[in-house]
Amino acid sequence: MLGYLTLFGAAFLSATILPFYSEVILFALARDGEPGWALILVATVGNTLGAVVNWVLGKYLLKYKDRRWFYFKEKQLHRMQNWFNHYGVWSLLLAWLPLGGDALTFIAGVMKVRLWVFLILVGIGKAVRYVAVFYFSAASLNWL
Repeated sequence: MLGYLTLFGAAFLSATILPFYSEVILFALARDGEPGWALILVATVGNTLGAVVNWVLGKYLLKYKDRRWFYFKEKQLHRMQNWFNHYGVWSLLLAWLPLGGDALTFIAGVMKVRLWVFLILVGIGKAVRYVAVFYFSAASLNWL
């Protein structure tokens, strides 16, 4: 049980701007023989809920964009909004990317993407990612 909570927490935190690596924990639990479907489910739910934090921040904290402590500068926000407008809501399937995925989920909040659409697209992308991580982990375990 502690392993699953650790995986959930790491997946949740790694979806925010904090540097966490849930893949390492998933690999360790897979090595210990935990069922793949359970690991993928826990990691996907944790990572998707962590992305919701970014969505909420984008949706509700944008009014503070002129403050010095605000994470993104006006030029960055404008560039990300243009990118999101160009590629659309389907780009949320790429929210799992290590570089840009967190910003993408933040911008989805800024752009007022509906939460249910956000959850479905981000959840699918993150699930596919964890399936790939698990199966690559399992393949490497067979080599050991």
